[in-house]
Amino acid sequence: MCAVTVTEASPALAVEFAGETFTVDPDQVFTVGRDGDLAIDDNLFLHRHFLTIEHVGGLWLLSNVGSRLSATVTDSASRVQAWLAPGARLPLVFASTSVIFSAGPTTYELTIHSTAPAFREMSQLDAAEDGMSTIGEVPLTLSQRLMILALAEPVLKREGTGMSDLPTSAQAAERLGWTLTRFNRKLDNVCDKLDRIGVPGLRGGVGSYATNRRVRLVEHAIAARLVTREHLPLLDAPDEAGDDA
Repeated sequence: MCAVTVTEASPALAVEFAGETFTVDPDQVFTVGRDGDLAIDDNLFLHRHFLTIEHVGGLWLLSNVGSRLSATVTDSASRVQAWLAPGARLPLVFASTSVIFSAGPTTYELTIHSTAPAFREMSQLDAAEDGMSTIGEVPLTLSQRLMILALAEPVLKREGTGMSDLPTSAQAAERLGWTLTRFNRKLDNVCDKLDRIGVPGLRGGVGSYATNRRVRLVEHAIAARLVTREHLPLLDAPDEAGDDA
């Protein structure tokens, strides 16, 4: 377990995205979206105003002011993860907070830094732990990990924060040398497994399910460290995964 202590909140906050750093004024509401203080991208799938950051009652609050998109929010060590749905908000209490979200085929990641976080880590996890105990470790077969890696490869290869276009299922299947049927079967298996342990956003309406589950799977896998940059060499190894379940 990680011991924390509560400290007095400070108005010092910064947002990092694609190599740029934006200072957040505690007297104003900082907006993130297609048209905001942080104008991320000219992507029509992205809300004009999607996220806001504001200083209220001694705490920094991150709010989802959009109507369709959600975001995955995690601390820098991926020990705590939250899904920020439309209309939801949560306090920014860690020294470094990662925010991952998708609009259409593009996935975005930004980092929020606080110089005096409300909760400060006092002890490190034991070296034997991998930082996933809070979120819940999910056992994956080699073929399941390969499937996630093929979808998440552009995000994992990206240096720092920024944006990445995710491959389609057909493109990811081709990357692995698999048939599309095999790829979709693995995608079904992993989404079902994560849905059973309570990971939100992997089930949806018929019209949007195929696209939404891919981007949501990548968001969760990156935030929970189910796949990391160190796993990428597996994509170039011979396929010895077989057709496991």
